[in-house]
This record gives sequence, structure tokens and C-alpha cells, in this order.
Amino acid sequence: MPSNKHDTTAPGELRVMIVDSDTERSRNLRGALTLAGYHVVAELRESISLPEAVQDLRPHVVIIATDSPDRDTLEHIGLTMRNAPRPVVMFTRDGTSDTIRAAVRAGVSAYVVDGLSPKRIRPILEVARARFEAHQALTERLNEAERQLAERKAVERAKGLLMQRRGLSEDEAYRELRCLAMHTGKRLGEVAETLLAAAHLL
Repeated sequence: MPSNKHDTTAPGELRVMIVDSDTERSRNLRGALTLAGYHVVAELRESISLPEAVQDLRPHVVIIATDSPDRDTLEHIGLTMRNAPRPVVMFTRDGTSDTIRAAVRAGVSAYVVDGLSPKRIRPILEVARARFEAHQALTERLNEAERQLAERKAVERAKGLLMQRRGLSEDEAYRELRCLAMHTGKRLGEVAETLLAAAHLL
């Protein structure tokens, strides 16, 4: 497993990880990235170690060069995106629509066919990072909206439970939940979910 114990990345320098089974192509890509001002933290020959390597070395961008991405590679990309999301740029010769769709579903930010040119590397990586950041921001907003909706539903159910079991009015039940939240230092939704979970044990 690659290690970052001797990392020499300069402050503000972008860290890049390469995944490529072709040693010569990987070496050429590393040289082009270095000339473009990037710091290559690792060169992997197989995608199977990608999820662990990304978590260990924390690159800013992952580049995968392959003639055509196989199912295992796409699965390892998907696992990486779930555990340690990063912008993924794929350079390939496979321009079939099904492969492109599968790569995008796995989490690839930029899918480039026959475009592994030193002059194009920097703009391609910058676009991939911008797309990734926009997608992450949208995902976070959606997750937050879903969380808030779930908590509102939990609060309504908890109020109903208090009204039923303790004979409180809706306002009284709400005030009870608010007091519990203030006393415990938790969000109202968390208190409601805890109350509902406890009620199922009774």
C-alpha cells in the first residue's frame, strides 16, 4: 500500500493519483503532470487498491488511464466515491455510450476519449474538479433537505405519541419536546427520534 509518510507536496500544490496498468503510459503521464505543476502521490497498477490508497494518501484528483474500463475498475471507483469521494478523470480509448454511462454512474467526473495530451491535462483536471465540487454541493443540499424532512416527520409522530399517552395538547407536546432538546443539547428531530425509538421498547 502506498504511504504518504515522506510526502513532499508543497502548500497549495495539487496532489494526483494515477491508476494505469501500462507502465510506460503511466510514466509519461506522471511526467506531463509534473510539468503542469501537479504532485503525483502514487502510481497504481491495479484499481483494486484504489479505495484504500485514496483514503491513505488523500489525493485531490484521481486519474485512471485504460484502454477500456472493466466492471471491476468501475466497482472500485464506486467504492472510492462512497468512502472518500474525489474527482476522477478517466482517459480511455473506449467511446461507446454504454461504457460512458457506466463510468459516470460510478462517479467519473471527466471521461476523455483519445485525449491524453500534455497540453490538455490542466484544463481537463480543472473542469473535473469544478464538476465534482458542484455535484458534491448539490448532494449535500439534497441530503440536508431529506434529513430535515425526516426530522419534521419524527417531530410530528413524537408529538402525537405524547398527546396520546400523556393527554397533552399539540402545543404542550411540542413544548415538551423543545424542553427535552434544550436540556440534552440535541436537535429537536434527534429528541423526537429517540422518544419514538424508546416507545417501541415499551
